[in-house]
Amino acid sequence: MTRQRAIKMRLQRTPTLEGAGVHLHRVFGFNEAPGLDPFLLLDDFSSDTPEHYRRGFPWHPHRGIETITYLTRGEVEHGDGLGNRGVIASGDVQWMTAGSGIIHQEMPKGDDQGRMYGFQLWANLSAAQKMMAPRYRGITAEQIPDVVLEDGITVRVIAGSIAGTRGPVDDIVIDPEYFDCAVPAGQTFVHQTKPGYTAFIYVIEGTGKTDGETLESGTLVLFDEGDYLSVSADGRSLRFLLLTGKPLGEPVAWRGPIVMNTTEELELAFREYQAGTFIKHE
Repeated sequence: MTRQRAIKMRLQRTPTLEGAGVHLHRVFGFNEAPGLDPFLLLDDFSSDTPEHYRRGFPWHPHRGIETITYLTRGEVEHGDGLGNRGVIASGDVQWMTAGSGIIHQEMPKGDDQGRMYGFQLWANLSAAQKMMAPRYRGITAEQIPDVVLEDGITVRVIAGSIAGTRGPVDDIVIDPEYFDCAVPAGQTFVHQTKPGYTAFIYVIEGTGKTDGETLESGTLVLFDEGDYLSVSADGRSLRFLLLTGKPLGEPVAWRGPIVMNTTEELELAFREYQAGTFIKHE
């Protein structure tokens, strides 16, 4: 018999400052991450006020993680110490594997009306992959398929697969699903999930219900074990991000932008950063 996933934890985004003074909303981070393995952090940096985001995220290091940036409006200019440069535009995704280490910057620009909407997710890397060579995967909006399900439900498939359609991001250690789901008013989205995988949704727009509880914009729901999850829209449409991934079950040593398995590895990373020996692959 199949079992619906019940709510295990419910979180509401909270305002915070990051980078050089960027106003954003943290959905989860250091304190909540142990319950969301393999995911570490989710930030919602959506804003209609350019002064809230234009200072950006100047040069900073990462090691041991992947950062996944998904824009729904605006642009982010990015660059790294190896000379790579680019722009993440509306509808695009950048899946950056920091691996053994990268030093980069991200500078939000907004659109022509000053709007900057997007999300950054951090995913952990396993001990065996933490020192892999860094890589960028830039996925344009046109490369991300939209799947229309029954009752007009639409899913943008960034990673994983649904209804026979696979997203453009693959070969990821945590075997993730990353969907942007839009459910019309009065309809219900049902999705089968892999046993033992972490699964959560983050509501972007609208209101609805799951497991008998009300959902609203800015709410994250982490699901308990089960075979499927069910999310319904109420009198207006509901939009949410759906993430699933395979837990790593490894110790986490985390300080700022670097996440390793032991305190010794963490201290070594910061010593190398100070000494100028942080970058291992050029």
